[in-house]
Amino acid sequence: MKQGAVAAGHPETARAAAMVLENGGNAFDAALAAFLASCVTEPVLSSLGGGGFLLARPAGRPAKVLDFFVQTPRRKLRESACDFRPVTADFGTTTQQFHAGFAAMAVPGAVRGVFDAHAALGRMPLKELAEPARMLARDGVTVNTQQAYVFSVVKAILALSADSRSLFFRPGEDGTPSATPLAAGDTFRHPVLADVLDALTHEGPDLFYRGEIARALTDAHAEHGGHLTMDDLRTYRTHVRDTLSLKHDDITIHTNPPPSSGGTLIAFGLELLRGQSLHKLAWGSRAQRRMLARVMDLTGAARATLEARHGDDWRDHMLDPALLETWRSQIEGRASAYRGTTHISVVDAAGNAAALTVSNGEGSGWMIPGTGIIMNNMLGEEDLLPAAGHGGPDWLSWPTDSRMTSMMAPTLALHRDGGEWVLGSGGSRRIRTALLQVLVNLFSYGMALDDAITAPRLHCENGRLTLECDLPDGLADEWRDPVLWPERNMYFGGVHAVQRTRSGGLDAFADPRRDGAALIV
Repeated sequence: MKQGAVAAGHPETARAAAMVLENGGNAFDAALAAFLASCVTEPVLSSLGGGGFLLARPAGRPAKVLDFFVQTPRRKLRESACDFRPVTADFGTTTQQFHAGFAAMAVPGAVRGVFDAHAALGRMPLKELAEPARMLARDGVTVNTQQAYVFSVVKAILALSADSRSLFFRPGEDGTPSATPLAAGDTFRHPVLADVLDALTHEGPDLFYRGEIARALTDAHAEHGGHLTMDDLRTYRTHVRDTLSLKHDDITIHTNPPPSSGGTLIAFGLELLRGQSLHKLAWGSRAQRRMLARVMDLTGAARATLEARHGDDWRDHMLDPALLETWRSQIEGRASAYRGTTHISVVDAAGNAAALTVSNGEGSGWMIPGTGIIMNNMLGEEDLLPAAGHGGPDWLSWPTDSRMTSMMAPTLALHRDGGEWVLGSGGSRRIRTALLQVLVNLFSYGMALDDAITAPRLHCENGRLTLECDLPDGLADEWRDPVLWPERNMYFGGVHAVQRTRSGGLDAFADPRRDGAALIV
């Protein structure tokens, strides 16, 4: 009998989940083991110094979202006292600016989330779930092509501190780190993190939020221009939320609710497509690409309009039927006027489903002393700030002591015949458009799971169109300086998904854009 299926961003991440399923763990155990392993196998994208969301559907019970994303600090330093550094991530075809340093770090929620999710949903001891990660950190993992590319993209951030350089850069002839990041085929080892995982599973989350690790983190912030204090860590809590749910033809979709943005924006895009007969347009044609691009662009424009009118409460208004009709009318006949994350999907034989999306941003370039835990840079993410899109972000515009918004959108889709799909994506601003396109491919075009994920994608935002693989004739005339990527690229997200058919069969597929891996056990 099959034990379950997993799709994740690295073969060893997926293998950690598979080992847990084979040893009697449930889907939630497997997802947590995979997350801990990903802190070693995908160390830029995933860290105990970041946060995330677990969409959990226990068999026979409603789906819920465990929100352990990052929190803004309870105090805000004056700008002149902040350690806040602009850095550029170079994807090759395009660049994106981020910020790093101590003042870019938000309150991390990952450790609390792991312990709370395990207490509520887990079956196996947490020590056993952490064992694959400890082994990988201690023995090392071979850097694959995808992770080497990630290291090169955020090289400027990884070079910001001595600890980070020692971990991510090749040693020079004198034994000190060179100027060259680890490359494909090199071995990445993180033994300090192995020891910390052992300590955490024995001592519990207070070690991180009240004890020695908390003091090391907050002492460094006090010394180097960061916002975090012991109060920030002591008061951090996981929030359990109802999913954002909508019906789309024969499918009921459950995704990440407010205060996060990604689920709301995906729902808005699907609602704009309602009644547009997208399935009648040949996939990949100019008309089909044009409609998708318009929906993406209008989704961003609607968000900006609502944010200007309602501030941080814009999500509460975006699915208003009258508003949707106003924006839906603009899809046809109008010309345009105008981040690091990873995901794990698991189902098990008992009917449990887990969609876990985690992020460390691009990292802050700094590790908590003596722990190997790479801290996030979420306060340096333009698309997470409430003022973004209105003449440029004010980097200190965030409200204090508030759960940050996110584009992350772990998602569960249920067909009325009993089939289900569990999916999510990394990709910063491209998360919403990557998931929208995969859902359209699955349910408007009836594609198989692998075809729906590998199909070339596009992204449109602020009147700028980017596409993978090809640019249909005539479409270039409608958009300002479209950017064509000659091949599939991680820039367009990394959708990892599992499927359970109405008869109980399992399928899994992980996005090759991020060298993902899928296993059925």
